[in-house]
Amino acid sequence: MASESSERHHHLADERTGPVPIAIVTVSDSRTEDTDTNGQWLREAIAAAGHAVAGYRVIRDEPELVGAALDEMAGRARIVLFNGGTGIAPRDTTYDVLARMIERPLPGFGELFRMLSWEQVGAAAMLSRATAGVYRGRVVFSMPGSPAAVRLAWEKLIAPEVRHLAWLVEG
Repeated sequence: MASESSERHHHLADERTGPVPIAIVTVSDSRTEDTDTNGQWLREAIAAAGHAVAGYRVIRDEPELVGAALDEMAGRARIVLFNGGTGIAPRDTTYDVLARMIERPLPGFGELFRMLSWEQVGAAAMLSRATAGVYRGRVVFSMPGSPAAVRLAWEKLIAPEVRHLAWLVEG
C-alpha cells in the first residue's frame, strides 16, 4: 500500500529530525518580556515537546519590526511562531506584512485554526487572520495573541506536525 509506505517514510524521517529549533515573536503594543504570558507558555511547551527555542522577541506591531523579526528568526530557526497582530484593527499589521513575505502559503492552517476557534469563540473566529507559510525555507505561523488562541494553535495544529514540517522544508 503506497499510502502506508509513504506514512511510514514520513514518520521515520520525523524521528531522524531531532529537536527542532523554533523561534517565538510576540507582536504587541502593550506586552513586554516580563508580561508576555504567551511567550513564556510557548517556551515551556516547546521545551516539553523536546524542541529548542532558537530565538525570542517581543516587538510592537509596526510593519518594519514585523518584517525584520521574520528575517532575523528565519536565520535562527526552522519554525517561526508569531502571536498577535492578526485582527482587523488599524494597528494589526502582522498578517499584512507576513502575507507579502511568505513565499509558499499554507492556507490550511488558517482554515483549520478558524474552524477550531469557532468551537471556542463562535462567529468571532472569522475576525482572525491566522496564517502560515514558508519563507526562505522556514515554516512561519501567525496566530492571534490571546492565550487561548496560542494554546489552540500549538496543541491542535502545530505541535503534532513540528518534526514533519521541519523535515519537509529541509528536504
